[in-house]
Amino acid sequence: MRNIIWLLVLLLVILHQDNWLWGDTRLVFGFIPISLFYHMCISLAAGVTWYLATVFAWPDNLEWSEAGSAEAGSAKADSAKAGSAKADQASAGTAGHHDGRTDS
Repeated sequence: MRNIIWLLVLLLVILHQDNWLWGDTRLVFGFIPISLFYHMCISLAAGVTWYLATVFAWPDNLEWSEAGSAEAGSAKADSAKAGSAKADQASAGTAGHHDGRTDS
């Protein structure tokens, strides 16, 4: 399956070069230039190819376990709490000074 996905990526790279539509003035649905519509279709195909790559060709050793992702999430939360506490301390230290003095 990985080879098929690589072939799809190669095909998208080749088809992205749309030299044959530059001079075409036709409109799709009466208002979209054909070259823009072509690139919209290529973008959708790239999204589908990426989806297929993540479902069928994603390396198994890169999967996170439930415990690993939960630990990473709690570490981020602890870091955010620490940053918030420092900001509170900084604002509390200068809140009472209205005469232009600063804390040293």
